[in-house]
Amino acid sequence: MLRKTLTAATLALATLAAPVAMAGGSVSFEINPANADEANAIRLGLALYGIAQAANGSAHVSQHGTGNGAAIGQSGGGNYGVVHQEGNGHTGTLAQNGCDSYGIFQFGQNTNANVGQGNGCQTGMLIQYGW
Repeated sequence: MLRKTLTAATLALATLAAPVAMAGGSVSFEINPANADEANAIRLGLALYGIAQAANGSAHVSQHGTGNGAAIGQSGGGNYGVVHQEGNGHTGTLAQNGCDSYGIFQFGQNTNANVGQGNGCQTGMLIQYGW
């Protein structure tokens, strides 16, 4: 028990002593389903997001901040796309070509996402945070 406590304390102190990033940067997490169940879970999550945002139709853009730009282009049927931006200086574009579901969620500042989905009922999600 004492050994675990000392290890945790050492890691905590090392984290506090780490240098702080002063230059701009970002971190991104992309979620691509490996099977139909995972794809359906992402579609359900995006649908629930759309309901919570009172989104109408198959494309939804929500921006809070300044200097943000977003675009969604869709062709074919059954598409659902989301670009949600909070913060400043984000750019997000989403192109869908039939039966696709995708969500781009950007936070912080100065992130950039350009997602293209072809035919084949693709789904996924991208989460970005910039500083």
